[in-house]
Amino acid sequence: MAELLVLQAARLKGRINADTVAAYGAIPVAEAQTRIDALLDAGRVKQAGTSVRITPEGRERLAELLSEERGTIAQTVLQQAYHEFDDFNSELKAIVTAWQMKDGETPNDHTDSAYDQGVIKRLVALHEGFAPLLARIAAAAPRLASYQGRFGHAIDQVQRGDHSFVARPITDSYHTVWFELHEELIGLLGLSRADEAAAGRAV
Repeated sequence: MAELLVLQAARLKGRINADTVAAYGAIPVAEAQTRIDALLDAGRVKQAGTSVRITPEGRERLAELLSEERGTIAQTVLQQAYHEFDDFNSELKAIVTAWQMKDGETPNDHTDSAYDQGVIKRLVALHEGFAPLLARIAAAAPRLASYQGRFGHAIDQVQRGDHSFVARPITDSYHTVWFELHEELIGLLGLSRADEAAAGRAV
């Protein structure tokens, strides 16, 4: 599990450090660093400036670990959860689009606070409705339990006024965490991102 957590974080995020792995896996920073160091020694991640990236060997090992993990999860339970996730996913896509564009031609410059608050209200409602399903996903796939805290942190920051946590790639924004959870579910169900995009479920 320790190896899987770091390698999956590296795959999802591209570049990682102890802080990002700690946030991703809800583990202490010192423990995250120890796990990264072990994978550096094994050649499964490599240094890239102040961060590390997954290596081809790391990707091969990750594929093995994910295959093993799939075998421990009740696929019918996860499939049902993913079916329900799809409904929330459609709403999240609409919310992010509304956050970025006021209509099909007008970018949202975030000077209209009433408009932004309306979008945030939709996001909070989605979060509240999604929470029970997220708990069921975590019960079915225990490694994903950390997503509960990550989503909670993102929505808390939004409600405190830091709107970068709605949708901003360089932060653990709600949209970023959602994208990563979606990737996790796709992988655990043996699906492909290309198939999901073709089905209109990509975010």
